[in-house]
Amino acid sequence: MTKTYITVQGDTWDIIAYKQLGSEYSLPILLEANKEHRSTVIFSGGIKLDIPKVDTSIVTERPAWLGEDEEL
Repeated sequence: MTKTYITVQGDTWDIIAYKQLGSEYSLPILLEANKEHRSTVIFSGGIKLDIPKVDTSIVTERPAWLGEDEEL
């Protein structure tokens, strides 16, 4: 299921990805769902974007060589 987001003046893809999907690294997912707006860098207000549902149940596990107390 896809939800809708209406842009606010000054929104950028990474800001929208962070606000709506929890990570700016989800930006490619937004671009794929909104191909007609790919050339937009900074949005004006009132643009309707589709926000696809992202499966967050798949989590990358820590590599074996990285100890539990170490940070990436």
